[in-house]
Amino acid sequence: MPKDVSVQKLKEKAKELRLNIVKTANFAGSGHVGGSLSCADVLAALYFKYLNVNADDPAMFDRDRFILSKGHCALAYVPCLAMAGFVPMESLEHFNHYESPYGMHPDSKKVRGCDASTGSLGHGLPMGVGMALGLRYQKVDSKVVVLMGDGEQNEGSVWEAAMAAHQFKLKNLIAIVDRNKMMIDGRTEDVMGIDPIDKKYEAFGFNVIVCNGNDMAEVDAALAKAWANDTDKPVCIIAQTEKGFGVKKFQGNVKWHYGAMNSDLFKEAVADIEAMD
Repeated sequence: MPKDVSVQKLKEKAKELRLNIVKTANFAGSGHVGGSLSCADVLAALYFKYLNVNADDPAMFDRDRFILSKGHCALAYVPCLAMAGFVPMESLEHFNHYESPYGMHPDSKKVRGCDASTGSLGHGLPMGVGMALGLRYQKVDSKVVVLMGDGEQNEGSVWEAAMAAHQFKLKNLIAIVDRNKMMIDGRTEDVMGIDPIDKKYEAFGFNVIVCNGNDMAEVDAALAKAWANDTDKPVCIIAQTEKGFGVKKFQGNVKWHYGAMNSDLFKEAVADIEAMD
């Protein structure tokens, strides 16, 4: 069951996560800043209200599973795990450094609380289908949540997994698309258009929920609806977000798919986030 956490508290957690994202990027020297900032609200809501996970027992058998399919956004995921108590906050200072357990993509063998190693796009949803089916066979009433990028929707393996999710009636599977409309090479609709993405997931047999992924009230409402799914269909949340949300110079700027900040820009980014409501 989701925890009793207010939207205001979740907003505060998302703001804290955004600060930790830019600080961690600064420690690392660079990072996938844009997509990490766009998904911060979704991650905060999942880890501080919805997911049944336990930092004292990360391998808890009946836990919910989370897969960061857009693995390049470990810059958001690892700080979120640190905030939730899975890894030490001070260890973020070594993100992507020599012999650090944290690279630009998460390694489940090295990152405490991480259920899947990701990075090569298109594999998260297939893994999620396998996990969800396995939990059903073991009669474990837990959720599997997969967070994907929208550029990742170009991968054929995503749609093969979507067909399987519908075929096996995986109502315990929740796919989330971080729809920030940008990928490494530019705008998704210029590189390889995916719209109407909501209608496509509907056609593949999902219950589809569309929300503003940078408005915590809408994110909370979408996740509440997904958690209460009483059909035999998997769920897909299309989270309409903005690349780099929270930092004015990063917002809607494809350059910040990956980048490095100088000291002045880092201070500006922190100030922008601190000024958020």
